Amino acid sequence: MLSLTLSHSLQPFLPPNLHFPLQNCRTEREANQLHALSIKTASLNHPSVSSPLLALYAHPTINNLQYAQSLFDWIQKPTLVSWNLLIKCYIENQRSNDAIALFCKLLCDFMPDSFTLPCVLKGCARLGALQEGKQIHGLVLKIGFGVDKFVLSSLVSMYSKCGEIELCRKVFDRMEDKDVVSWNSLIDGYARCGEIELALEVFEEMPEKDSFSWTILIDGLSKSGKLEAARYVFDRMPIRNSVSWNAMINGYMKAGYSNTAQELFDQMPERSLVTWNSMITGYERNKQFTKALKLFEVMLREDISPNYTTILGAVSAASGLVSLGTGRWVHSYIVKNGFKTDGVLGTLLIEMYSKCGSVKSALRVFRFISKKKLGHWTSIIVGLGMHGLVEQTLELFDEMCRTGLQPHAITFIGVLNACSHAGFAEDAHRYFKMMTSDYGIKPTIEHYGCLIDVLCRAGYLEEAKDTIERMPIKANKVIWTSLLSGSRKHGNIRMGEYAAQHLIDLAPDTTGCYVILSNMYAATGLWEKVRQVREMMKEKGIRKDPGCSSIEHQGSIHEFIVGDKSHPQTEEIYIKLREMKKKLNVAGHIPDTSQVLLCLEEDNEKEAELETHSERLAIAFGLLNIKHGSPIRIIKNLRICNDCHAVTKLLSHIYNREIIIRDGSRFHHFKSGSCSCKDFW
Repeated sequence: MLSLTLSHSLQPFLPPNLHFPLQNCRTEREANQLHALSIKTASLNHPSVSSPLLALYAHPTINNLQYAQSLFDWIQKPTLVSWNLLIKCYIENQRSNDAIALFCKLLCDFMPDSFTLPCVLKGCARLGALQEGKQIHGLVLKIGFGVDKFVLSSLVSMYSKCGEIELCRKVFDRMEDKDVVSWNSLIDGYARCGEIELALEVFEEMPEKDSFSWTILIDGLSKSGKLEAARYVFDRMPIRNSVSWNAMINGYMKAGYSNTAQELFDQMPERSLVTWNSMITGYERNKQFTKALKLFEVMLREDISPNYTTILGAVSAASGLVSLGTGRWVHSYIVKNGFKTDGVLGTLLIEMYSKCGSVKSALRVFRFISKKKLGHWTSIIVGLGMHGLVEQTLELFDEMCRTGLQPHAITFIGVLNACSHAGFAEDAHRYFKMMTSDYGIKPTIEHYGCLIDVLCRAGYLEEAKDTIERMPIKANKVIWTSLLSGSRKHGNIRMGEYAAQHLIDLAPDTTGCYVILSNMYAATGLWEKVRQVREMMKEKGIRKDPGCSSIEHQGSIHEFIVGDKSHPQTEEIYIKLREMKKKLNVAGHIPDTSQVLLCLEEDNEKEAELETHSERLAIAFGLLNIKHGSPIRIIKNLRICNDCHAVTKLLSHIYNREIIIRDGSRFHHFKSGSCSCKDFW
């Protein structure tokens, strides 16, 4: 509650009609009423009215910067007290730049006092404005405040927050009367600079400690990864506050010890919103997306209102889990509770829908955002490119440029990636050149990776090889894998072996290298070489990742591996597989066994191996369980094989179903017997 008592020296001069109300004013509404009354009674120009009224507007309880500035402008000859009040109000409203500018104006009429200087130094600390802080330090010494306890304490804090620990220590050592705030500032400064041992020394030297002393040390130790030391201090802390608990939880989450963080979370007597956010975002960072979302649900059940940070963590977790149902549920909560999607949240929603296979929803979110920023444009461009919708991607890129926004490096990765998925080699060259010549963006390894990938997919293997050799950056395993994959696709064994050798030299444990090499040899019937590659894998202890496909139904994720018979609906699924086979035979499908990596003599053995690929099991499950009219969405960990791609096209026509498969390379949208990739992947 606000309690304003005027000094006895001013009370005799206060107009009688305002004396008592100003003393008892509690709310902004009351302050507004008194403000209006002072104007009506022509008493606002009286210093004994304007100054207390300004103090009311600047007080933390009301803190109305607009009214404070308006009243200050009304005062014909503002006093130093009035200047100080307004500067403080600017600082409290996160307007430190304006506060420093106001301080410069003040110097034209007044010499700052022991209230002005700490306040403006606080503003410098918040901005990290070291040079301005040093200039004010010089003024402090010049006008005789070099021994003032509060000014020196503010200088210690300012240098600490600006990372100038040596100057911070010098000012601290010259203080005769060191208060606990100064000690804490020094500890904080050492912790910020990573000088944890010195922070511990100062902590032990402190004559008395408050809760902040313990907290900043725990926070510094946990942030620097010294969790054992942080836990030792935490366990010694007399009375633990929520900040110290949160510091430990954040430290454990950052180090990947989510179970220990959960244990602390369970032990906490009271949890703040910051605590819940630390857990949810911590789980998301550690790729434990299901736990993050379950905790979000628990939070809502306990009637704890999430903030923007919570929602960002929940959307990111849904995106990482690739769960469209969960993502839509979180989005529904966002809409119902009025969270704005103009900023980072909009970007994350676009990314989430793109990753979960609903490009229509991603576009809907994008179009709904009224003030689109570069992040929104980049996110939808990357998303469309991921789905192989190259024409739409390039149209949106051109539309973005027409708005006057300057694309950055990630925007061009989205554009080049789209060109790669569609085999638009000429367009890729054009955008690569545009990036460097028109926008001055230096290509990174990712940009070169996209360019080389499109050349390899389009069959320009020699040009891709020349580009790799001319690159100013050393090729990474992604680039060599692109050349190897392109060689397999176009049957160029010589180039494939060249790429494989470089890849093995660079990263000998890359499983994909041996698998693609085996594919290439198997496709041409070179079974002896397939055997040699398999022997090499066995010697190195490298195992091929089994194909795995997942499908979401009624909030649950169902996973299948090749030949899987562990699902509760196995019997129904295999009956559906036999039905699918009959319908495919009627449609004239001839199995493509060229990529079956087993040296099987009989074609029917090879066909049987294809029929139980993980994505086919998932499709069968989808046909059984996903209602007609809803897309069947499947996530596969490996690249879809030629035969499964041809089969899925036919099944989309036979059953009149839209089937969306995200494989290890891209999204495929199968509908009415065709695929969005136009058979180019």
